[in-house]
Amino acid sequence: MYVIIGINTEVKIMLKRKCKITYIAHGATIYSDDYRLCSQENYPPLEEKGQEEIKNICEYIKKRGVRSDKIYSSPATRCIQSAQMISKVFKQDFEVIEELNSRNWGDWNGLTFDSIAEKYNLHYEDGIPSIIATTPENGESIVDFNKRVDVTVHKIVDKNLGNRVIVVTGANVIQSVVATTLGVPPERQSRILIKTGSATQISYFDGWSSLIYSGYVPL
Repeated sequence: MYVIIGINTEVKIMLKRKCKITYIAHGATIYSDDYRLCSQENYPPLEEKGQEEIKNICEYIKKRGVRSDKIYSSPATRCIQSAQMISKVFKQDFEVIEELNSRNWGDWNGLTFDSIAEKYNLHYEDGIPSIIATTPENGESIVDFNKRVDVTVHKIVDKNLGNRVIVVTGANVIQSVVATTLGVPPERQSRILIKTGSATQISYFDGWSSLIYSGYVPL
């Protein structure tokens, strides 16, 4: 004997996908290998390695059948350069959104984790730099940054109901959206590994989101 359990209207609405976003982390720059914090829009640009990373991730997402109704990019040069390569592959223009910029590091811009820890007498806790949870002078707190990113993503989703979207931005923006989806606390979100030139995909529903994959780099 089989019992058929119906799905009520509220559950059907909750399970109806509003938007799917594929996040692409910009390609490598001269800052990438040194783990330097960067919030400047115009510097540094992509280096040759970064261009190759974007080329590879474009090939990967096309093979996976990723479609795009709209492409958005951070205003940072390294992101715009990445978006230009992606837009050629998908044969569509992209739109720049100011609020997709990386976290504003203020006086820490251009510094490495080690140099910040030494200069400001900060330390590493449980393998994670305590600087992530610390607000730099003239910079943005992690709470304000996450709030900015969350508001921006919700605006993108609401403008693209039923669409598939590509967002080109920095790694810490993608860490923020993954942390929000998984419920990772702000002081731990730096544990989410997002490499340059990687792809992360999230489906957005009514009141919740689901991580499909995160930080994938083609082998």
